[in-house]
Amino acid sequence: MAGIYIILTMSLNLIVGYTGLPALGHAAFSCIGAYTSAILALRLGLSPWIGILAGIFLAVITGLISSFPALRLKGDYLALATLGFNVIVYGIAKNWVSLTRGPMGLPGIPSFSIFGFSITETWKYLILVLFFDIISFIFLWRITSSPFGRLLKGIREDEKAIQILGVNTVKYKVVVFMVGAGFAGLSGVLYAHYITFIDPSSFTVMESITILLMVIFGGMANLYGSIIGAISLVVLPEVLRFLGLPSSVAAPLRQMIYGLLLVILMLKRPQGILGEYRFR
Repeated sequence: MAGIYIILTMSLNLIVGYTGLPALGHAAFSCIGAYTSAILALRLGLSPWIGILAGIFLAVITGLISSFPALRLKGDYLALATLGFNVIVYGIAKNWVSLTRGPMGLPGIPSFSIFGFSITETWKYLILVLFFDIISFIFLWRITSSPFGRLLKGIREDEKAIQILGVNTVKYKVVVFMVGAGFAGLSGVLYAHYITFIDPSSFTVMESITILLMVIFGGMANLYGSIIGAISLVVLPEVLRFLGLPSSVAAPLRQMIYGLLLVILMLKRPQGILGEYRFR
């Protein structure tokens, strides 16, 4: 699971950390990727590998559509717009029962297979996820370390100054939303075929906030920080599980610990564990 969250956190960091766009709906793109691949596999019998392509494609298109508010809204208004988008996607997944089975979810999602060998063991799936982690990291690293990435930071720091230089900042923000959505869609596909069951409760606004916490915890505008943030906050629930606490206690306790860690971090190290990576 940590490997899947790494992709989610890195892709959200591109939007929030590098470009400075406050987005609170990242789980929606993961939901789109997960349901797209799951429905294609269950209804049409298509391979999960095709599901990856379809999930990413539909998430990218949705990212393009959802980026339109970014053209006019800023700050808290943009955050609310993306949050509303998450609520809409969640509502569709919950209420379009004929397609998604609503709260009952989609069980029996097939696992990935390579040359006829099913990837069902955890260690095999870990290798598969690590492969996509590496590909995602390299792709996003090339973007953020290029002149394109430096321009994104310029938009974050002073968009008007960048516009005065003749740069079409709208185009860059749209591209960032599309790229971030595509990787979130990929993570959703990997999640669906790993758990083999999905329902709307996995893609709530709270999930989007958790992903944002991982970005902040590791460090804004730092891909290495995204990795540390994702691993740290995914491992925490496993530690609570060893304590033998009932789920009714462990779940709210986890949220309380998340909040406490965030408060301490903002007081002692507001830039996150690693802080922003600066290219030399």
